[in-house]
Amino acid sequence: MTEQQQKTPYDLPDVSGLSIGILGGTGDQGKGLARRFALAGHAVTIGSRRAERAQAAADELAAERAGLRISGAENPVAAGRSDVVVVAVPWDGHKATLESLRAELAGKIVVDCVNPLGFEKGKGAFALPVEEGSAAEQAAAVLADSRVVAAFHHVSAKLLLDPGVDEMELDVLVLGNDREATDLVQALAGRIPGMRGVYGGRLHNAHQVEAFTANLISMNRRYKAHAGLRITDV
Repeated sequence: MTEQQQKTPYDLPDVSGLSIGILGGTGDQGKGLARRFALAGHAVTIGSRRAERAQAAADELAAERAGLRISGAENPVAAGRSDVVVVAVPWDGHKATLESLRAELAGKIVVDCVNPLGFEKGKGAFALPVEEGSAAEQAAAVLADSRVVAAFHHVSAKLLLDPGVDEMELDVLVLGNDREATDLVQALAGRIPGMRGVYGGRLHNAHQVEAFTANLISMNRRYKAHAGLRITDV
């Protein structure tokens, strides 16, 4: 569905047939997203620097339910075989990983959910400065031939992985400069029961979205919770 074909901002494309790659899919956030998208019926490829580690994570998730389409591969293979690629790598390896995958990610929608955070003992998490402005803007600078979208920053990895949690009642802020790409990622968020994708502005607004994760971590530690966001009146 193109922007011209849309009647309202709530009209989103059908994304049920898209395959999804998760770079950094052996970490909790990436593995959790891989699990939820596979449960929603997508073919998912978990990516890692080591194929055997990626496959072990895929096998662990696939054992939860018969018929889940989850496989593991080295990052270049995971990126190349997928329609949409989610970047969930650690911040300290973010730029180098993307630089090594420019060719495989060219022309694809790349969803960056990396939060540049530091942690200080006794004081908790805090946002780190990023030369380009945000992790998402760094991704866009590195991947000039990709369509970069920022999303899934405020989703609890523990809830994503918890088989006792059927629905995740939260909104996913989706930011980007390509409206067709942000619509598609909003629709992908909606494939996870209880979740909703909400357009949050252009990519230059990603800094405060990434940084707010530090506030959520503080809330969750204080209240022993797994808080997310809900946007009112939308």
